[in-house]
Amino acid sequence: MTSLVHRELADGVATVTLDSPANRNALSRRLLAELAEHLRWAQAEPGARVIVLTGTGRVFCSGADLKEQRGDADAPVTASFPEIMTLLWESPKPVICRLNGTARAGGLGLVAACDFAIAPDTASFAFTEVRLGVVPAMISVPVLRRLDPRAAAEYFLTGEVFDAATAARIGLLTRAVPEDELDATVRHYAGMLARGGPEALAITKRLVREVPAVSFEEGLRRMSELSAERFTSAEGQEGIAAFMDKRPPKWVP
Repeated sequence: MTSLVHRELADGVATVTLDSPANRNALSRRLLAELAEHLRWAQAEPGARVIVLTGTGRVFCSGADLKEQRGDADAPVTASFPEIMTLLWESPKPVICRLNGTARAGGLGLVAACDFAIAPDTASFAFTEVRLGVVPAMISVPVLRRLDPRAAAEYFLTGEVFDAATAARIGLLTRAVPEDELDATVRHYAGMLARGGPEALAITKRLVREVPAVSFEEGLRRMSELSAERFTSAEGQEGIAAFMDKRPPKWVP
């Protein structure tokens, strides 16, 4: 049986590729199971410093496989999609979504759950759920943490298609770039991320999400303790020594 998701490791980058172009990389039961397996591999693989999630064809992901969703209370998106978004959101390694093209509905949950999202400026996007009589329920958890609230209301409620420039402006994408610059831009981000300490990156990912939710005073108290801990950690001491010696730290691929 042909695999619907592939993986490869090169130069510290684990690339996980959705490869079901016949149905526009729809979130079928098989694809979700394989995607979870490969994401767990990438997070556990010692040689992987950065994870890139991408797809084949002209569509990154069209959302739920509607053929499988019909009349099934335990449909695949309902049953297993939360695990996928959690794996992406909580990954200790930075995750870059390299959109090979358009994304719709559930596919935008994948985009929002990644730390970075780079797309060609020809791609288009839409939250089409309401036009099918369903709702963007599960994907709202990561998406609403990214989008401007007014934009979320507009595009969730209307189902209107919007372009990559708009997606970047409202916070869904990190950058929209010309198609011939996509791979170079992804490599640029992956290269920058690989220069960070693995432990420091994992902790900083949590800071970005958690610190805004605590009070100013509590935040300063907790971050003062964390700062002291990291300066005296083995990774912090190696980073300082490398800087003083004018050499790359040991963790740089």
